[in-house]
Amino acid sequence: MKVLVIDDEAGVRRTVSLILEDAGYEVSAASDGREGLSKALGDGADIILCDDRMPHVDGLEFVERYRKEGGRGLVIVMTAYGSMEVAIDAMKRGAYDYLPKPFDGDQVLLTIRKAEEREKLWREVARLRHEVAAEKKYPDIVGTSASMVAAIELADKVAPHPSTVLITGESGTGKELFARLIHSASPRSRAPFIPVNCGAIPENLLESELFGHKRGSFTGADSDRVGLFEEASGGTLFLDEIGELPQQLQVKLLRALQEGEIRRVGESTSRDVDVRVVAATARDLETEVKEGGFRSDLFYRINVLNIHLPPLRHRTEDIPALVRHFVAHYNDALGLQVTGFAPEAMKAMLAYPWPGNVREVQNVVERAMVLAEGERIEPAQLPSGVREPTGEALPLLETLPADELSVKKHTAQLERRLIKRALELTEGNRTRAAEHLELSYRALLYKIRDYGLE
Repeated sequence: MKVLVIDDEAGVRRTVSLILEDAGYEVSAASDGREGLSKALGDGADIILCDDRMPHVDGLEFVERYRKEGGRGLVIVMTAYGSMEVAIDAMKRGAYDYLPKPFDGDQVLLTIRKAEEREKLWREVARLRHEVAAEKKYPDIVGTSASMVAAIELADKVAPHPSTVLITGESGTGKELFARLIHSASPRSRAPFIPVNCGAIPENLLESELFGHKRGSFTGADSDRVGLFEEASGGTLFLDEIGELPQQLQVKLLRALQEGEIRRVGESTSRDVDVRVVAATARDLETEVKEGGFRSDLFYRINVLNIHLPPLRHRTEDIPALVRHFVAHYNDALGLQVTGFAPEAMKAMLAYPWPGNVREVQNVVERAMVLAEGERIEPAQLPSGVREPTGEALPLLETLPADELSVKKHTAQLERRLIKRALELTEGNRTRAAEHLELSYRALLYKIRDYGLE
């Protein structure tokens, strides 16, 4: 807690400062009301001890001006006159309390600690209000951690505007869910929301998929086709895994975003489109720009507004709420009556690092509920990797022989092991495995073949 002491008597400033510093508070001081007002508004003090009678700006004027200029710290007025009228006037102007002079150290600390408890309570109430508001606004998003509440609030701010949004975060963190909710809270909510995974469509078909084609423009083009940009006209086009977009299509996407027009494959004229684009990626596009894998002009065009979704391992406090959410969902969907997770099972859930994030939690909860033998999920119903994490992903350096330090060799071993683990977790579903691994579907197919995992 930051405490600012404002008094024109040096002895009082020094004494009060020493009392508070010994009690563990971060203390600063000012010698008159004018200096105190500047410090209070500039340094963001949590609690302010302010003398009633000071040169330039007295205590009552300080309180009034501090509140008018947006100051939110708790002000305690020190007065040597013991007048209830002065105390009442100070609190009418926005002071929290008053401290009569002369006072001893215990009185100072008691008054400050009361103010500190009130400030903590106010902050907690404000936090809960933010959480409730976020939950009402976006009921499908589960999470009350500070990072998720901040992401929800940012999504709420950007939703009404037509600007392009880039949502970043690891696979499984909920990027498409955020994109859908931004669309639903925007003026475009009555128009279509069209999602497309740029890594799941064969490269030779992606241009036609996005922009459409004219009949006869290539082999198999038996009729005219409307592309996704036109389908999403008036609404939102969600470009998931935009980092997978080939270079030649990056140029055409940039033109569509800048000019608001597209050209179907095989046509010579352009068509106007009114589309808001929300893009998402699990890749580090800034690094890819530096390395030449992604166009810088397109990156700056899509990264007008950025929302980053933290991985679940950085917000483990959200895991119990996620588990309750999915238990309720699958009770309804599967006609079950599971009441929840046993303490040991929840302990395992909290200890696991969740490389697949929320999507992996959903998978594990569904699996456990199907296998449940009673009303509660026990550790035995959890996958062995969650129940007993092995930490086998990386070989320990100290256990490697001195002649087996090949980065290439061990990178390949790690990659093969991770792919095998993802396929086991998803019961062979390659699309979901690719999402866990943050690979495109095509890249995963190549690696499965190369590592003999078919």
